[in-house]
Amino acid sequence: MELIIGLRAYSTWSLRGWLTMKATGADFSVIDARYDTPEHKAALEAVSPSGFVPALRVGGELIWDTLSLAEWAAETYPQAKLWPADPMTRALARSATAEMHSGFSALRSFCGTGPDHPMVGEARAETPSDPALDRDLARLVALFGQMRRRFGIDGPWLFGQRCIADIFFTPVAARVRHFQIDLADHGDDGTAVTYLAALLDHPDFRQWEAEALASTWA
Repeated sequence: MELIIGLRAYSTWSLRGWLTMKATGADFSVIDARYDTPEHKAALEAVSPSGFVPALRVGGELIWDTLSLAEWAAETYPQAKLWPADPMTRALARSATAEMHSGFSALRSFCGTGPDHPMVGEARAETPSDPALDRDLARLVALFGQMRRRFGIDGPWLFGQRCIADIFFTPVAARVRHFQIDLADHGDDGTAVTYLAALLDHPDFRQWEAEALASTWA
């Protein structure tokens, strides 16, 4: 299997795909793809029909959406327990994941990652301010608090055991760190900030960050 990813320092969706594959325990290779010039973009489109990353090549097939990749991984490697076992808990975890996959547009806009705003390392940026961003952050705080209080008593994750939902929210933790966002200003009682710290402290994320910082172009 080959996982095609983008620039490690700020490709948030590549991070999600890579963390998912790491969580399966399966062997896979990584292909680094650039997309910052028309030539690089054309080369990427030659291997990924959407022109985006990540994309997972399995045999002669290519899975090119991160959520689809995650669902495939959960079905192919059930022993990894990438979704909660309980049907209702699993439905809620899928709801949270889908909300992250398609929502929080203000967070993406005002706390976007890029060459000047990496999600790795010690660089920090001024905290942006906008009513739409405030709404997104308040929603995150409420979501994290609700799920942690309900399912997270015995561990640091949203739904008990670490699952795809936690993987999908890991880049959010990196954005909050980089933009120095004080979640207490958005209703957090400490639950959300503690959860995000656990995401950043996971060994898989620390490996990704170390590899990104060691790369000469990522």
